Formats: sequence, C-alpha cells, structure tokens
Amino acid sequence: MTSTSAPVRILLCDDHAVVRAGLLALLGSAPDIEVVGEAGSGEEAVAMAAKLAPDVVLMDLQLGPGIDGVEATRRIASSKVHVLVLTTYDTDADITRAIEAGATGYLLKAERPEELFTAIHSAAQGRTALSAPVASRVMDHMRGAGRPSLTERETDILGQLARGLGNREIARALFISEATVKTHLGRIYGKLGVDTRAGAVAVAKERRLLP
Repeated sequence: MTSTSAPVRILLCDDHAVVRAGLLALLGSAPDIEVVGEAGSGEEAVAMAAKLAPDVVLMDLQLGPGIDGVEATRRIASSKVHVLVLTTYDTDADITRAIEAGATGYLLKAERPEELFTAIHSAAQGRTALSAPVASRVMDHMRGAGRPSLTERETDILGQLARGLGNREIARALFISEATVKTHLGRIYGKLGVDTRAGAVAVAKERRLLP
C-alpha cells in the first residue's frame, strides 16, 4: 500500500446520485484509490464491471427497480471481480445473502473514511473486510447464538408467509385475528433479525425453519 504502487481501481454502484457524488469526493482524496466508473443500477454495474474490470466494486444493496445489490454481486463475483458491499443495512438476512453471493467484504456507511479506505485495499487483495457490528453478527451466527427459537404458532405463520399469503389470508387460514397475525410477525422479525416479509422467508429457508 505504498504511494508508488498502482492505485486500486474502483467502480461505484449506488442508485442515489448524491451518495455517489459524496463517495467520489471522498475517494478522490485518497491518492492510492482511483474511481474508474459509477453505476446507478445493478444491471449497469454488472455491464460496467465486465467492461472496465475494476479491482473492487463498491456495491450498495438497495438499488431500486431491477436487480438488487445481492444479485448484482453474485453476477460480478462470478467473474472474479471483488465486491465490497457498502450499505446502511446490517440485518442477518442482508449480511448472509451478500456473503453467500460472493461479496469479499461488508461495510456500513456509518464507518469512518479511514476504515473504508482500509477495507477497499483489503478487498482488492481478496481479504475479507467486515464492519465491527457485521463481524459480531457473523460470529454470533457461526456460534449458533443467532439461531431463533420459534413457537409453534410462529412457525405456522412463517409457513403461510412462505406461501405468499397476506395477513388477512393467514388469519383466515389459521382461524386467528389479523391483529394477532401482525403481533406474531413482529416477534418473528425480531427473532430472525429482519424487517421485511421477504427477509423473513429468506432467513427461514436458509436456516431450514419452515415446516
């Protein structure tokens, strides 16, 4: 990482132009990092990564319409380009999906610039780079501390959720009130470390929690 070495070539992918502009200004202050392109969608990032062959793609997870950051990561990582996720989301489901898709690192946008620069250089060399909160979640998951203990009713609701049923349909199927369904869903989300229905189903499938 000396100043005489070639700079790390970066491709930015974020659907917010203001965020990209901020990252461009920040990375421009680092003499050993060079931004070679910026993408506003997952599809654009995949195409530009293939064309530019950057050392590292700095990837957001939520990208609006089209493929999300996880799918874009999967496609880019398959071509041996390193992907460093840079996001505000740190749920177990997001972290797991990104890492399984081939992300070299997972960083939160709240990190200090120095941490980002270090993570970029680590990713460029193929070394794992994780924000401290993310690393803690990963370790907890590996130790089994993150394994949820669902009640029988929660498991039933999760199964209905996986079938694509809405709250009202689940209530009818299980002969309970819609309010009760919402209460159980809140508990399920908390136990699984997610905040969306899709996230709950993804984690449930990953941990084989579905009946």
